[in-house]
Formats: sequence, C-alpha cells, structure tokens
Amino acid sequence: MPERASPRRVRSAAATLTAVVLAGAAALTGCASDGGADARSTTGTRSPSPSPAPGWDPSPASLAAVGDSITRGFDACAVFADCPEVSWATGTDAGVRSLAVRLMGASKALSHSWNHAVSGARMAQLPEQMALAAKDGPELVTVMIGANDACRDTVRLMTPVADFRASFEASMRQLRAAAPKAQVYVSSVPDLKRLWSTGRANPLGKQIWKLGICRSMLGDADDMGPAAVARRDAVQDRVVAYNEVLRDVCARDERCRHDGGAVFDYRFTGEQLSEWDWFHPGRDGQARLAEIAYRAVTAAGPPA
Repeated sequence: MPERASPRRVRSAAATLTAVVLAGAAALTGCASDGGADARSTTGTRSPSPSPAPGWDPSPASLAAVGDSITRGFDACAVFADCPEVSWATGTDAGVRSLAVRLMGASKALSHSWNHAVSGARMAQLPEQMALAAKDGPELVTVMIGANDACRDTVRLMTPVADFRASFEASMRQLRAAAPKAQVYVSSVPDLKRLWSTGRANPLGKQIWKLGICRSMLGDADDMGPAAVARRDAVQDRVVAYNEVLRDVCARDERCRHDGGAVFDYRFTGEQLSEWDWFHPGRDGQARLAEIAYRAVTAAGPPA
C-alpha cells in the first residue's frame, strides 16, 4: 500500500485531478484455423490438404500497442498525466521492463515499438487505433481495452456487450486488411471490483475518487447497501462479459493469443496501484502487466 501522503500533497492531488478515467487486462487461448474434411477428385486422388495454421513466433521483432490509459501509463508518474515511458507494452523505464524491452532489448525497443493507445478510449475507438498500428507493419500488436466501457457515470451508460463485440470484430478486420500476418496479444480487462476493494483502504484515494473516477464502480466507495452492491455487481458482470468477447473473437483469428484471463485474475495490491489515484497501475503494477504479457507471448503454446 502506498505511503500516506502529506497534507500538502493531498491538497495538490485533489486540486489538480478533475477527472480520471481508468482504461484500464487463467490460461492463454490458442487460435487454430478450421480444417474441413478431406476432399477427393473425380479420379480418386486426394486433393492437397489445407495449409497448416501458421506457428506462433515467440520472439517478434517489432510491436505496436493499442488500448487505453493503462497502456499510456496514466497516473503512474504524475497526477492526471500520461507517462508512456512506464507503459507495460512499449515503455523504456528500466524498472518496468516493458514487453517491448523484454522481447527486443532496450535499444531496439526504442525504434521498433509504437504506442497508439489513448487515455479514456473505449472499444468503439479501437478500429481507428488498429488502422494506425497496421501502418507500422508490426510483427506483434498488443491490445488492452475495455475498462472504460464499464467505467461510466452510471451502469446504464456502460457499452452494450453486442456493441463491444461488433467494435472488436471491426478492429480485427481493420488490422487484417492491412497487416494480415501480424500476431496479436489480447489482454483481459482488469478486475475493477478488486481494484475498488483494494483502493478503498486508502482515505486519500477515496477522496480523489469523488472527483469522478469510474463512478459506476467507485462511486460512494464505502456504501455497502443493497443498491450499491447491486451496482458494483452489474459492473463486474459486464467486465466478465467483455472478457468473454475478447477471448471468443481472438480464438477465431489464427494469429491471435488471448491471456486467458491472467490480467483479470491478477490480485493487485496497494503496492501496484498509482499513488495518485489508487486505481490505475503504478510503476510496479505496470511491471506486473509486462511480466504477464511476456509469459503469454513467449510460451511455446497457449495453456490448456
């Protein structure tokens, strides 16, 4: 848990931060192409077998990241500000050791990785990001998005699951149209209810939440009445549904690998949360996300 902030720091953080939006994710699901029954020609000779699905390359040499504020390192270095140098996907911070650095080394990561994530982005904005990522010609694209679709002012405003699916499918089509051979790593959406449970132990964090962070989950953080509990459960159920969509759509693409829920299952503690808002990952949390991604990308195959 972060150290207690000084009164001066409390006043500074509360005065500066006017709204913060979280962006921001079990086993890896592999993606294999469908195989039809063997066909035979009229002469009785067997027709050529379908080409095998491409193998997964555990050491891609370039990386483009898309997503939301988590991938931008929001609130990890300063209040109400992006800090892409500590991004789990493309950052250069030595303490984080981003996925790009772990895969390619620090020097090559600088010239062979690109971060197109946007703080506050929802799934509807992902197709545009995918189009930008495809232009880079990356060997790997990382995706972490969906938290903002659940983090709305009210439960009613959360993105419908059908719309979430349609936008993610459109994003994958956008990528495949321009970068058909790019591999894709898809992170699950973090467990927002777990973040609420952890962050609410910090009094300053709860005061900052009142400024507008993820009201659907964090509003009235200490209210344990039936209505508040039902509201948080509704957000949690929506996140679970989003994660099912991410897994399913990824499984339909032979070059996509989903984290299988590893980020959702990760039990963030106060040490991994931002000292500014006690909700976004801080440097240590970004490092943990980089570790999860690296294990997924470099594994010989998706877990069973």
